[in-house]
Amino acid sequence: MKITDILESKDGKRRFSIELLPPLKGTGTDRLFSTIEKYRELGPAYINITTHHSEYVYRELEDGKYERLRVRRRPGTLTIAAAIQNRFGIPVIPHVICSGTTAENIEYELLDMQFLGIDNLLLLRGDKAREDSVFKPLPGGHTHTTDLIAQVNRFNEGFFNDGTPIACPSGCFHYGVAAYPEKHEEAPNIDMDMHYLKMKQDMGAEYAVTQLFYDNDKYFKFVRKAREMGITMPIIPGIKPFAKLSQLTVVPRTFHCDLPQELATEAVKCKNDDDARQLGIEWSTEQCRQLYAAGINNIHFYTVSAVNSVRDVVKRLM
Repeated sequence: MKITDILESKDGKRRFSIELLPPLKGTGTDRLFSTIEKYRELGPAYINITTHHSEYVYRELEDGKYERLRVRRRPGTLTIAAAIQNRFGIPVIPHVICSGTTAENIEYELLDMQFLGIDNLLLLRGDKAREDSVFKPLPGGHTHTTDLIAQVNRFNEGFFNDGTPIACPSGCFHYGVAAYPEKHEEAPNIDMDMHYLKMKQDMGAEYAVTQLFYDNDKYFKFVRKAREMGITMPIIPGIKPFAKLSQLTVVPRTFHCDLPQELATEAVKCKNDDDARQLGIEWSTEQCRQLYAAGINNIHFYTVSAVNSVRDVVKRLM
């Protein structure tokens, strides 16, 4: 099923989706499947599966020097996505990213997904390495999401990345991209950021899902500006309730989003993680109620470090 068919449905039904991490290497799938069981009864419209390619780590050697290695801590995105789709019957959307991989490897990912019957994707550049001041692709990799979109488009047209025709082309991938209500951290301004979002739509993106935010006014302002610039695709709001005291400062710093003054005032009153978690649930619930009331029928939840909080929010909204 095309995810856009769900997003553009005119039945007025209020829907939600969730984003999950693949399990760490060697930890098995029990915990992940247990999480999905918690949500299945609530009826998620689809599940996003993040992708984490190799990254640099430093290992101390016996002589006191450090060796830089590339490791991959969370393999199996495509396998996990297929397992969820087959086991739970819930549509899945794997992330396909530029970071830490090459165009050739992405080509094999596309072939694997084609074999697995997965045809909905979220195309992203991915994060830059922690030690880099700017994003640096691997040799043979993509620098921008638009480069990745161009590769997927060529694949949809029946050609490999080097221009070789695909002997037996089969179906097309449908894809969405990311959007940033408070602009991407590397964008010089919101207008330039919006320009690239429009470019992604013109290249074939069918929807966008936003970075998390805590101020609905910023989302509504972003959508209005997008419509003025000719961006017509659905823009799904991304919500993440904070669940720990530490997240009150870590989340804004990590995701480059501001806390509204009202929320910040209440946050500093929290004495422990339980207080923070409860405040996060209450704030996110009210955010979602306002979004639904404004006619936004699809809300996406980021569940990392907030699995139980997101579930509590969704149950309040049912």
